[in-house]
Amino acid sequence: MATGGGTMPMMMTVGRNNAAASMIIEDHIKKVLYKGTKKQLVEAKNDKLVPRMNHSAFGDFPKDYLPKTKALQKKLAEKKRKEAEALEAAKPKVTPLKKGKGLGGKAVTLNPKKEVIVPKKPRAGAKRKRKIAQSEFRRFYDRGDLPIIVEHSGSGCKLKWTKDVDLTQLDYHHYLPIFFEGLREKQDPYRFLAVQGIFDLLEHGQARVLPVIPQLIIPIKTALNTRDHDIISLTLKVLQRLVTCSETIGEALVPYYRQILPIFNLFRDKNHNTGDKIDYSQRKQTNLGDLIQETLELFEQCGGEDAFINIKYMIPTYESCVLT
Repeated sequence: MATGGGTMPMMMTVGRNNAAASMIIEDHIKKVLYKGTKKQLVEAKNDKLVPRMNHSAFGDFPKDYLPKTKALQKKLAEKKRKEAEALEAAKPKVTPLKKGKGLGGKAVTLNPKKEVIVPKKPRAGAKRKRKIAQSEFRRFYDRGDLPIIVEHSGSGCKLKWTKDVDLTQLDYHHYLPIFFEGLREKQDPYRFLAVQGIFDLLEHGQARVLPVIPQLIIPIKTALNTRDHDIISLTLKVLQRLVTCSETIGEALVPYYRQILPIFNLFRDKNHNTGDKIDYSQRKQTNLGDLIQETLELFEQCGGEDAFINIKYMIPTYESCVLT
């Protein structure tokens, strides 16, 4: 049989399947794939579009057991050389000295003096605002346990007590501490309802407020300890109203000065210095230093004989407004 240049050899048509025939078939396939070029199958393995085969039927070999190629060996050798050069450059260069030129054994050194690093003074943060915890007043109001509603009118919002509530017969032991809990609220309507409710209860309570004083100390102390200027000024105004709502409440607060007055002493010098300008917000009583001074004078006037000595113990810079 004749064979042409473009046809396959005659031995491929033979039914025998030997090694020689397989080699000829592979050579013919290479010519068909690469169109007579000298590329080998090794180049086909480097094709990124062709998925890589595993090293064995059980998967790839560990990297530590793979034979290192010449390129990898060269790369590792270059890396070691650079590390050695960097280590050599980091070593201090020592130059040999002649006899009598060194500093060994001498009490004086020519080395530069080490700079002493003075640490910055830490801030205590005594006047920094504290995190305001959610009050019980909010929880009771959201649950609908308080006999109050917000009345919306053209002149603004008002606090309205429910029809079946008589403020003269209300249980002050239960409701008054809850309203005092709302002093630390800064979100409306909770803040508005708590403050207005306190003033309404103190106006109608009078003598019935006295037995509830021990239960009011913790909410007052919690509100003052927030270190928030708005909450402190609001609490001071409530304390002034609390002291003046009955004649005996001023004396009843004297044993609790140690819980209330430390925050007074901390913010007593917090005054707004306007220089020669006019402070148009005096009517709002937002100046914390003046408000604390007014509250202390009211405590002394309504607290009886032991009020001044207890105030002086907690606030040493306070001067009496009664004895002078």
